[in-house]
Amino acid sequence: MSGLAHWPLWGRLGLAALAGAAGALGFAPYGLWPVTLIALALLPALLLACARPRAAALTGWAFGVGWFALALSWIIDPFLVDPDRYAWMAPFALVFLAGGLALFWGAAFWGAHRFAHCPAQGAVGRIVDLVIALSLVEFARAYLLTGFPWAALAQIWVGTPADQLLAWIGPQGLALATLGITMLPGWALARRATPRGWALALLPALVFGFAAFALGAGRGDPVVSTGATVRLVQPNAPQHQKWDPAYIPVFFKRQIDFTAAGPRPDLIVWPESAVPVLLEDAAPTLARIAQAAGGADVVLGIQRFEGWRVYNSLIHLDGDGQVAGLYDKHHLVPFGEYVPFGDLAARVGITGFAAREGQGYSAGPGPRLLDLGALGPALPLICYEAVFPQDVNAAPERPRLLLQITNDAWFGTRTGPYQHLAQARMRAIEQGVPMVRAANTGISALIGPRGAVIRSIPLGQAGYVDAELPAPLAPTIYARTGDWPVFLLLLFGWFAFKVVQWRRGSPR
Repeated sequence: MSGLAHWPLWGRLGLAALAGAAGALGFAPYGLWPVTLIALALLPALLLACARPRAAALTGWAFGVGWFALALSWIIDPFLVDPDRYAWMAPFALVFLAGGLALFWGAAFWGAHRFAHCPAQGAVGRIVDLVIALSLVEFARAYLLTGFPWAALAQIWVGTPADQLLAWIGPQGLALATLGITMLPGWALARRATPRGWALALLPALVFGFAAFALGAGRGDPVVSTGATVRLVQPNAPQHQKWDPAYIPVFFKRQIDFTAAGPRPDLIVWPESAVPVLLEDAAPTLARIAQAAGGADVVLGIQRFEGWRVYNSLIHLDGDGQVAGLYDKHHLVPFGEYVPFGDLAARVGITGFAAREGQGYSAGPGPRLLDLGALGPALPLICYEAVFPQDVNAAPERPRLLLQITNDAWFGTRTGPYQHLAQARMRAIEQGVPMVRAANTGISALIGPRGAVIRSIPLGQAGYVDAELPAPLAPTIYARTGDWPVFLLLLFGWFAFKVVQWRRGSPR
């Protein structure tokens, strides 16, 4: 057993929590992915030190608490927009979010200990079980209860050559690979493996490194331009001022001035909820926007009512100033844009933060494409819809560009906007399609089909930027298959591994 077995349980839990927090330093804006790998390599020793499944579950949960508490610390920022009403809820939100998501990791540790064959003797068996279990619970976290894949393992690789693996195996496959290259060396260290054991443990890391190097070599290759120019508009409206009557004209005028600036682009993109009036009352406002655009197409965020329902929407104004396309956000933020059992919750004063009318937004029918004429079909994504690869894969046909409008002012200025941008870059790589991203306070960016940020506007700065739109690459393997191959591989691999263990009936 690992030397950690002699530590008291509270000491191991403290170490696990610290390791989890250190592991979260791999996410943007820190980007310390080697620290993440070291933290993950500690998991085998922590698991092998547990004598009972309950201790293993607590250990995994403690690691997850540290991981999610640091990675998702931006969750307190929405509660500080209106501090008099909501600030008291901020610490509870972080505690419950981190503690709740950590339950997935605790379940993985419990399963790896509980279902290992001859657990008292089979260290390798438990580590393999842990790799599979953690991969499966990350699948569950991405899909169950509308899903929340933020702070997923694959995100540490954004901006490195390894991010190009997303086009082949997607985020779940890259998470599995990340666990494989850290857990086995961690086992070798914890068990003081022989040279042969070390060679076998390091083999996956060598394969991973070679694949990342080979695929990453093409990251800097020039992409073909479509010849079209896109303008990103960023008004920089802090959330506590965005709907203040004294500031609304200021922010709107900024967007008008940025839109009217020459030379004329082919497409102008405003951020989420950029128009300060409802769509039903917006005819004069839209006419003013169209006049400023001078014949260029404009995409912008606006809210609208349909009967008693309110929607967070995106509209496309064509060169004549007519509404040529409409998209309603369908993947809503629980407790942010809608409240489960909203009518009942409203009776005790619980409503969504972002919805300014009613008891929350209503969900649109699902992914759809907008026809942007010469620019081709675009897949609209509003705010955090861009963190869900399954939503992008659910498009009715392949788009030529991804179009994200967002109001990252809700995420503060520390880590949230940087992590959101990193996930947008992942979606571009996975599909081999460029992304146009307009954010209210930043970071607005034109992202190439290999995930490179071509042009951007920094966080907290008002302005606009023009850039030539790249052409999409050929459909990637992940765009064709989605997450199914990795999911089936995990299930089949776990089943085959258990069959081998049962037949051998001996330590691994």
